[in-house]
Amino acid sequence: MSRADTPVYYRDQQAWRDLQQFLPARLQLTDATAPEEEFWDWRGHRVHLDRYPNPEAKAKVILHHGVGTNGRQMSLILGAPLAGRGVETVALDNLGYGHTQVMPGTTPSYDDWVDLVVDFLAYEQSRDDRPIVLYGLSAGGMLTYHVAARTPRGSLAGIVGMTFLDQRVRQVRDETSHDIVSARLGAPFMGLMAKTPARSLKYPMGLASKMSALTNNTEALKVFRKDPTSAANWVSLRFLVSYLTYAPAVEPADFDACPVLLTQPAQDRWSPRHLSQPVLSRITKVPVDTVMLDKAGHYPLEEPGLQQMEDAIVDFLTTYAT
Repeated sequence: MSRADTPVYYRDQQAWRDLQQFLPARLQLTDATAPEEEFWDWRGHRVHLDRYPNPEAKAKVILHHGVGTNGRQMSLILGAPLAGRGVETVALDNLGYGHTQVMPGTTPSYDDWVDLVVDFLAYEQSRDDRPIVLYGLSAGGMLTYHVAARTPRGSLAGIVGMTFLDQRVRQVRDETSHDIVSARLGAPFMGLMAKTPARSLKYPMGLASKMSALTNNTEALKVFRKDPTSAANWVSLRFLVSYLTYAPAVEPADFDACPVLLTQPAQDRWSPRHLSQPVLSRITKVPVDTVMLDKAGHYPLEEPGLQQMEDAIVDFLTTYAT
């Protein structure tokens, strides 16, 4: 089950309220403007959702966090502003993050993350036939690709990523890990451990990844690193190894599922633009576009990048999802 010392709902959590003070005033939520919170049952887990419902919306955007963030943090920078422009948005807390409750006795892997989003997409499509776009921040960007590669062609109108990181590529792993020793020696060692009962042991993401570059605002970073539902989270060795070694159902050279948009923060110190090229440069069968977000860090708190991201996604929806 979820950590006993954390609230079940974001309405009871202080961390996201502390974080949003670093956002422009237009993006700061109140109790009246916060998203509706609900739960979706999946294979014994209770998955937390932030939703801005809009039956009149022409399209939906499903938002996904990375390995240092959670669903509410996606609602802050995209869920609420897109909802304000007439889009229905849903932000997921995947297994082990946010306020999703993991079934006791289970040790989810990254493969489970992919399965969960594939099934959630099918669930949303069973409710109505509006086009859906997936958005992912950080590791969530590549997750959108992994999900799109698993779904029938035409299931998605498009995918948008803050970055598209293939952790099988040595340069990507070297530059996004906490340090070179962790990248070159720690990962293989964890791979061996993951084949034993030790696979359920937890490891702090702050030591596995370049969490110091999550945001360029040092005070905001302090808030992130105190939040066990996001940047201060610990994950199992099984999850880490499966995340680092996951092979997509379709490799980029053969990907033809839907158009792709990269919204790249120009001041991203964790995953700069060149780290997405091993994936995006090989996608030639569908449109691939890039929009640079000026002055923005990995988790963007800065203008004009935030407005540019919102505008770019609205334009993407207008082109491919309406």
